[in-house]
Amino acid sequence: MPSAPNPRKVIIVTGGSRGIGAAVAALAAAQGYAVCISYLHNQGAADGVVASLTELGATAIAVRADVAVEDDVVRLFERVDVSLGRVTALVNNAGILQKQTRVDQMDAERIGRVFATNVIGSFICSREAVRRMSTRHGGRGGAIVNVSSRASRLGAPGEYVDYAASKAAVETLTIGLAREVAADGIRVNAVAPGIIDTDIHASGGDPGRADRLKDSIPMKRAGRPDEFAKAVLWLLSDDASYTTAATIDVAGGR
Repeated sequence: MPSAPNPRKVIIVTGGSRGIGAAVAALAAAQGYAVCISYLHNQGAADGVVASLTELGATAIAVRADVAVEDDVVRLFERVDVSLGRVTALVNNAGILQKQTRVDQMDAERIGRVFATNVIGSFICSREAVRRMSTRHGGRGGAIVNVSSRASRLGAPGEYVDYAASKAAVETLTIGLAREVAADGIRVNAVAPGIIDTDIHASGGDPGRADRLKDSIPMKRAGRPDEFAKAVLWLLSDDASYTTAATIDVAGGR
């Protein structure tokens, strides 16, 4: 009797319209995933990513969703259920930072915005993924990769201590969830970028930050989004089948 075809690999990359999210989506598509990227504001950029993937023969969609809003996250996963099938890989990439400042100048609203997206968003997206991947819920397993930051251990003093703290929470989520669902066929890991040359630095009011700080990096350069994406896709792959609860630094030694 011929064997049944392998089920489709389906990935959700939150915040996938630019930077490292777009690079992860592109590499995932090249490796045979059906891809959903979520975006918040820039539909044009998201549509551009989808167009580039479909031109290469991949199946790809973009869904507008604010990961800080629970109903949006639920709708995102339900759209993937219908359009692509049950998710097998999740990359919690969507994240924000605010303008560089000291803690004594931060207000609760700013801190709340950062934690709502970076921490609560990662929790709720992971929850929805587990409900679909877990063998406990009738799934066939899967993998989650959370995007952390080297700032989680460096602290980002004078710049983004709130962002750094939120990424430390993401690393704790990674460890706890990984151990919670390991017996249910799900691996959970994180990748912590250092200074990667993307436009996120402009969000913090310092668009030239990657170039300005390159000499502080042992490798004397900022990283590229595609270099980061390779680490993510390795953790999602069967080559990392015995790796869970781990955080890989992609930071040039910094």
